[in-house]
Amino acid sequence: MSGMYLIGIVFMLISMIVQGRLKSKFKKYAQTPLRSNRSGREIAEQMLQDHGIYDVQVVQVNGQLTDHYNPKTKTVNLSESVYHQRNAASAAVAAHEVGHAVQHATAYAWLEMRSKLVPLVSVSSRYMQWVIIAGLLMLNMPLGSSILLLGIILFALTTLFSFITLPVEFDASRRALAWIDEKGIVTSQEHSMSKNALKWAAMTYVVAAIGSLATLLYYISIYLNRR
Repeated sequence: MSGMYLIGIVFMLISMIVQGRLKSKFKKYAQTPLRSNRSGREIAEQMLQDHGIYDVQVVQVNGQLTDHYNPKTKTVNLSESVYHQRNAASAAVAAHEVGHAVQHATAYAWLEMRSKLVPLVSVSSRYMQWVIIAGLLMLNMPLGSSILLLGIILFALTTLFSFITLPVEFDASRRALAWIDEKGIVTSQEHSMSKNALKWAAMTYVVAAIGSLATLLYYISIYLNRR
């Protein structure tokens, strides 16, 4: 169990560093107004129109870095700062979330795959820790290894989901940066800021995926050593 705690602490620290870096980048870039003077809402709405998407709404949500696209309600949800502000970071985030709407509209394969996994991951994430803990506590009993194996399978689903999320996020950023550059939403300097902001946002997903894989491999090693 000490190995699991060590993995958790290491990746928690890495995640905190990345989150801190991400927030500092957004704070820095928020101080540089866009030369095009477009708000996040305006940018999102224009990108939707340019891609022929008219059944998706752009709405404001509470919180910081809470921006997301909801395929069920067909809404691009922008945090208050992104919705109203007119800077490179806001432009990047708004366009990135619309990038997900474009993926949805065009049936992007990785997004389709991730969507199909959502029901399974929802169930597995709810029960996997309890099953794994039960398996670890019962390792010396007849059914202990089988219970642990079940927990590992459930955990593997969430790990798979986190890795499938990576190409979805990278592709949304690629679409966002290409569009804001093509439409002259940002200058070359502002484009670099937008790209850097999205890079650090993507790093949060990368760290989460690697951390999940490291934990999964640790559980697998316990299972193999106790068989």
